[in-house]
Amino acid sequence: MSKNFFTLVKLDLLAAKNRDPAYRTLFDIIFSYSGFHAIVGYRISNLFWNLHLKFIARFISNVFRILTSIEIHPASKIGEGFFIDHGVGLVIGETSEVGNNVTMYQQVTLGGISPSIDSDKQINLKRHPTIADNVILGSGAHVLGPVKIGKNSRIGANAVVLNDVPSNQTFIGIPARKVRNKRELNQFTAYGITDGKIDDPNKKSILGIVNECHELALKLRKLEKDIKKLKTKSNQSTNFTEINPKIVAKEPKK
Repeated sequence: MSKNFFTLVKLDLLAAKNRDPAYRTLFDIIFSYSGFHAIVGYRISNLFWNLHLKFIARFISNVFRILTSIEIHPASKIGEGFFIDHGVGLVIGETSEVGNNVTMYQQVTLGGISPSIDSDKQINLKRHPTIADNVILGSGAHVLGPVKIGKNSRIGANAVVLNDVPSNQTFIGIPARKVRNKRELNQFTAYGITDGKIDDPNKKSILGIVNECHELALKLRKLEKDIKKLKTKSNQSTNFTEINPKIVAKEPKK
C-alpha cells in the first residue's frame, strides 16, 4: 500500500461522493454510510495485519463486521477509491485482491470454491479472486476461486463467476457468460448492467429453438394437407372402379 491511511480514506470518501446519486453532503457519507464505515474498518485492521498484529487486526475486523454486516478480511489487498453501495452481506476473502476505483454492491462474495475441504492444504495459497481497476460487481454477484476479472469489466447482479473475465466485458448469469464486448469506458453502470439492449446468448438460443419449432410445425401442416389430398384422390379412384366394374387392372404378361 503505497499511499498512507488518511489519503486512502479520503479517496474512498470521494469515491462514494462521485458514484452515489443519493449523495448530499460528505457528513452523510462519514456518519451514515455503512459501506464507508466498513472500508475505514478494513483500512485500520489492514494496518495492524501488516504490522503482524494479526489478533488485533481480526478483532477490529470482527467489530466492524458486527456494526456494518460487511465482512472484509484484513489480509485482503484493496486499492484506492473503493466504494461499497449498501453492502449488507458483502464478503471479501483473505487472499482477495481488489484494484483501484472498484465498486461493489450488497451481497457480493469474493470467495473460495471449497474452503472447507482439505483446509490445511489451502493455507497461504491464493484461493480468492483478483479484481482489476474500474470493475463493477452487481448485487449478489459471486466471484469464486483464484479467477481474474479484467479492467473495466462489469459483473451483473446474481452472476456466478468461475472463470477469468477479460477486460472491457459484461458478464451475467449462472454460470456467468459474456453479453457484450464493447462499451463506453467512461460510463458508470450501476449494478453491472449497461443501458439499452442486453444481447443474452441464452435468449438467442431459446429464440432459435422457438423459430425452428415454428418452421417444423408449418412443414407438418403442409405434409398433413398433402396426405389428405392423396387420400382424397385414392378414395375417388376407388369409388370410380366400384361404379365401373368393367375397368379392371390387367396383370402384366409374363
